[in-house]
Amino acid sequence: MTKVKKPPVRVRFAPSPTGFLHIGSARSALFNWLFAKHHSDTFILRIEDTDKERSKPEYEQDIISGLEWLGVKWDEFYKQSERGKIYKKYLEKLLASGRAFWCRHTPEELEAEQSEQREKKEAPRHVCGFRSDQSLITNGQEGIIRLKIDSDSTSTREIVFEDIIRGRIGFEKKLLGDIAIAKDLDTPLYNFAAAIDDLDMKVSHVIRGEDHISNTPKQLAIFEALGVEPPRYAHLPLILGEDRSKLSKRHGATSVNQYKELGYLPEALVNFLGLLGWTPPHFSAKTEAGETPSEVFTKNQLIEWFSDLSKIHKSGAIFDIKKLNWLNAQYIKMENDAGLARLVRPFAEKHFGKQAEERVIKIAPLLRERLEYLDQVKEFHYFFKSPEYDADLLVWRKSDKAGAKKALELIAQAIPHGIANHELDEIAEKHFGGDRGAVYWPLRAALSGEQFSADPVQIAGILGPEETQNRVKHALSLL
Repeated sequence: MTKVKKPPVRVRFAPSPTGFLHIGSARSALFNWLFAKHHSDTFILRIEDTDKERSKPEYEQDIISGLEWLGVKWDEFYKQSERGKIYKKYLEKLLASGRAFWCRHTPEELEAEQSEQREKKEAPRHVCGFRSDQSLITNGQEGIIRLKIDSDSTSTREIVFEDIIRGRIGFEKKLLGDIAIAKDLDTPLYNFAAAIDDLDMKVSHVIRGEDHISNTPKQLAIFEALGVEPPRYAHLPLILGEDRSKLSKRHGATSVNQYKELGYLPEALVNFLGLLGWTPPHFSAKTEAGETPSEVFTKNQLIEWFSDLSKIHKSGAIFDIKKLNWLNAQYIKMENDAGLARLVRPFAEKHFGKQAEERVIKIAPLLRERLEYLDQVKEFHYFFKSPEYDADLLVWRKSDKAGAKKALELIAQAIPHGIANHELDEIAEKHFGGDRGAVYWPLRAALSGEQFSADPVQIAGILGPEETQNRVKHALSLL
């Protein structure tokens, strides 16, 4: 029996370079990439830069560098600004067939029509009076190019498609009006350029955010006018803030580059994004069996499991920063001392200068257990520079300045021999009735300048006897 060859999977991520790479766009790119790689097929990066006024080179570079940092590598690359001849060919074909026409209504006329529709609470649409006047379908006419749509007010025809995630979705054709597809033969509009690109690039599946659902009937109408089969569609749920509103800047960082600058690891962010709106099949099975499955996955595991787009959730995915921080901490813990020091060093140098380089390797074991993201190294400032604080910080809540001074004087005597927990415990037992806080608290404050820090014995061991003694002497000078 001859085995039927499956049609190739070709997917695309098609961002507009009008802003930095948003975390939601990165999730869309990742889902497209995972699906393509699962099928050992093609992932396309297409820069949709037809909006010349808003498209910026710096945004395009941010998108490209963000995807590269995440390890989402494309097989083919295109820019719409370089594809003008292709769009023109299809525009001319539609004009010649009578499926498209020149609309010569002025912007003022169109605005007046929309204003009237808003007052009547009607769906905005334009059924053009020029659509049947063939004398105006010439390249020399001013105006815009529209696609002719069946807009009979009595019509019940629908544009219907089967969304892989959401099921059947239909739009009344009469509500679309005649769709604007180009400003002129050299300036296609978004929906036309996107549809032609999907056709020309043989895209099999369009996997994108649900905010594009309203564009789908317009693109399907273009495919219908050209007499070609459209790709299949899968519209992803939006990413929501913890208040269940659309993720925005008020919820915190929203661009991939911001997370990179904070010191999140790309492997952790990919792992986190992969779980936004999708659950691995084995995860559900283990949960149902009463087991607690690991949520730390490699890219290869995600590729292996990402086979069925219908398993993507329909409801919005909550962006849980605590979950991301936990995941990132797990990846940090996987690094050995040298690897973690290499990752942390740029962040330490950013805050404390080149002198931070030598000390980073010494504190790597401590950082491994405490960091959620790499830029948190700044919270360990006391390892890189002498802290500044008020004398009151040195005083334990059950003691006073005299008690703090006494404790630090006793500690100072022990420093040349090396400070250990048992020595501090002996001081507490002998001089402070066993109150360990009376000894540990002033030493912690003297070394770190913080109420909460690493263990003071750990700090002293990393700083060394000389620096520890200097900081204790400074504390005593304040008392």
